[in-house]
Amino acid sequence: MSNDLLTESPPPGQQPEFDLTTRPWIRVLRPNGTEDELSLRQVFHQAPHLVRLVGDLPTQEFALIRLLLAILHDAVDGPESAEDWHELWEADTLPCERIDDYLDRHRERFDLLHPQTPFFQVAKLHTSKNEYSSLDRLVADVPNGNRFFTMRAHGAQRLDFAEAARWLVHAQAFDTSGIKSGAAGDDRVKGGKGYPQGVAWAGNLGGVMVQAANLRESLLLNLVATEYDHIRADDADAPAWRHAPVGPGPLKPVEAAYRPHGVRDLYTWQSRRVRLHFDAEGAYGVLLSYGDPLTPHEHRHRQEPMTGWRRSQAQEKKHKMPLVYMPREHDPTRSAWRGLASLITDRVRGKADDFVRPRVVDWVAWLATEGFLEEKDKRVRARLIGARYGTQQSVIDEVVDDDMNMAVALLDDHHEGLRQQAINAVDDAHRAVEILGTLAHDLARAAGTEPGPRRDAARDRGYGQLDAPYRRWVGSLDSATDPDQARAEWQRTLRDQIRRIGDELADAAGPSAWEGRVIEAGAADLWLSTPQAKSRFQRELARLLPYTAPAPTN
Repeated sequence: MSNDLLTESPPPGQQPEFDLTTRPWIRVLRPNGTEDELSLRQVFHQAPHLVRLVGDLPTQEFALIRLLLAILHDAVDGPESAEDWHELWEADTLPCERIDDYLDRHRERFDLLHPQTPFFQVAKLHTSKNEYSSLDRLVADVPNGNRFFTMRAHGAQRLDFAEAARWLVHAQAFDTSGIKSGAAGDDRVKGGKGYPQGVAWAGNLGGVMVQAANLRESLLLNLVATEYDHIRADDADAPAWRHAPVGPGPLKPVEAAYRPHGVRDLYTWQSRRVRLHFDAEGAYGVLLSYGDPLTPHEHRHRQEPMTGWRRSQAQEKKHKMPLVYMPREHDPTRSAWRGLASLITDRVRGKADDFVRPRVVDWVAWLATEGFLEEKDKRVRARLIGARYGTQQSVIDEVVDDDMNMAVALLDDHHEGLRQQAINAVDDAHRAVEILGTLAHDLARAAGTEPGPRRDAARDRGYGQLDAPYRRWVGSLDSATDPDQARAEWQRTLRDQIRRIGDELADAAGPSAWEGRVIEAGAADLWLSTPQAKSRFQRELARLLPYTAPAPTN
């Protein structure tokens, strides 16, 4: 089915229902490695015995976690304080009785097919010609031009209700920009079209969430207390289903000025206006148009905990504001460990600074430092998930999914020395890779070839070679680790890995590089050959890694 608009033909027969609180639709991973589909109630009840959610894409998992967090926040009306959070943490299960009562109260709003209040949709949403699009508009893994490496080479022609619900949640979080169908009654529509207004809210983020041994622990570690200083919420904070049903147009300015009220509102933000078209067997079409825009620069770093932030002087100048932070998007070419400092250190301490670490990580760090998370050697994963958009944000080019496994001790202020050595070790790696790149550059010049590509290839190879060793090393650190000894161990590993690559580069440089040539070097000429380039490489590497130097003899 193409993306062309199709004329509406109403489904025959009685209106079906699909209650998300009782019907299986969320995919999960069990400890034995099997996957399953569960309802909302089942997910919360079985959370201690589930590893994590499983999305059709990692971004879908991120969107669904935020949905579960909004429900949990609202069901417990908080937690208000760290003490309230600690009571939840000490229990063996989630507060399922309260969650069940909550889902009972709002059951109608969780019916995917409800005639008046369909979940995350607008009832009777339509275009002026009663048209709709194929489901390709909803499903993010439908190929855009490249149909060879996908399970949907012919598009998304039909979806069962479970999969349609998952992609609906994803669309409200990560939908692309571009020209969309214009909904009747939306004043922004021109000539039957909705013109670009940016990606859905989570698409702006370099998403970060904390994962632990099971889904229960993961949900609670991401459940930031209302009284936590760095994240603001007010008494009106509520998820989408506790707000009045929306129409085809955006929120009225007087309401939009005060929203989102907090994380419950933000995690379920209605970035799009959507209506599924379906029959008794499933969905066969969708109308997807623009909903409520949300701009990152308006102090969202005080509301959104699941991303890092960077100061933007360009945005400060553009909006004439003294301090603007924008979400730090993930770079698909850069592994998570290379940006460890921005994950585990707080760069903002009462002053304007360049970076703000993800407040959900900051929250876990605060829990550890204040003694609410007693297990200092408990292992957690900082999971990095995000979308990279292309062609004026009208397509998703790439999805980022990476993680860092570490002990809580690395986040605890009581182990500042250990944390700093973990960051220093990344700096060691960066400098060592630069030295390796310089060797490749020198060898290329000695051989009379273009040095730039050789240098870049050597850097890429260096980072690739260090990826697994660094992850193993940082994952081995705990509260009993001696920071200096750990750094020395890392530097020895680093030296061995980089030296081996350097030796291989020198061996492969060829006879012309070994013979060498005269190179212009400022005021004087320089004879450069493989032995000289390698000697310089070894000296620089030894200078960089003092922990690897032999102990002095008496």
